[in-house]
Amino acid sequence: MNIALIAHDAKKELMTQFCIAYCGILSNHSLCATGTTGKMVSEATGLNILRFLNGRHGGEEQISARIACNEIDLLLMFRDPLNRKADEPNEADLLRLCDVHNIPVATNIATAEALIHALERGDLDWRDIVNPKNN
Repeated sequence: MNIALIAHDAKKELMTQFCIAYCGILSNHSLCATGTTGKMVSEATGLNILRFLNGRHGGEEQISARIACNEIDLLLMFRDPLNRKADEPNEADLLRLCDVHNIPVATNIATAEALIHALERGDLDWRDIVNPKNN
């Protein structure tokens, strides 16, 4: 699966710790991330991560474009709803795209853990259910 990682500044360390904890599962998938998040996670885990621009310089839009082109299967986006900075991109459009394209998305660690365990069990192969190849 193609997994995208995004974390607001206050959540970057949490994302890094999450990826350290689940490195074994994540290493079996293709990862991409916004610039700083991807750098921090890659340095801490050794995971191969395709890095886009920093979020405020268009990285979230680059991931949005991949979602719109069905190139992302899962989004882990740790956001800080209480201390949002004025220059951080608004995630509403990104979440809308995930809804339109049926992309599972986690905006907090509790949901991310539920999704990562489902991924490990193989429960997220939903595209085969929604779009069977035999039809």
